[in-house]
Amino acid sequence: MIRFSCDSVEMPALDERKVGRWIRAVAADYGFSVGNINYIFCSDERELAVNQEFLGHDYFTDVITFDYSTASTLNGDIFISLDTVRSNAEMVGASFEEELRRIIIHGVLHLTGQGDKTPETKAEMTAKEEKALAKFTD
Repeated sequence: MIRFSCDSVEMPALDERKVGRWIRAVAADYGFSVGNINYIFCSDERELAVNQEFLGHDYFTDVITFDYSTASTLNGDIFISLDTVRSNAEMVGASFEEELRRIIIHGVLHLTGQGDKTPETKAEMTAKEEKALAKFTD
C-alpha cells in the first residue's frame, strides 16, 4: 500500500491512484513489488529535524528515505520537504508538480538500492529518474 500524509504542510495536489500505479510500474522495472511505502510531506524545518535526529546530519534536504525493504518487496518511509521541492523547481526551471514527481520517484529508487553519494552514482540516479519520469503521463 502506498500512503500519502502531511506533517506541518498542506497536502499537495496529487492523483494518488495514478501516482501509485506509476510507482508500482517503476518498482517492477527493477524487479520489486510494492509493500508499504509511506510518503510524509513536510516543511524544511521538519525535514531538518528528521535529518538531525535519525541521521545525525545538520542540513536541509529534499528527501529522506528510510528503507525497510525485503529482497523483493519495497517498504519504507519517505519524508519529502515541500519547501525544498518548491525552491528546487524554481532553481531548475521546472514546475512544482514535475519536481515533486522527481523527488517521489527518487525515494523509490533509493528503496531499490540506488545510491547518489558519488558523482557516478548521482549520474546513474539522474538517468534512472529521467527514465522513470518518462513513464508518467499526464
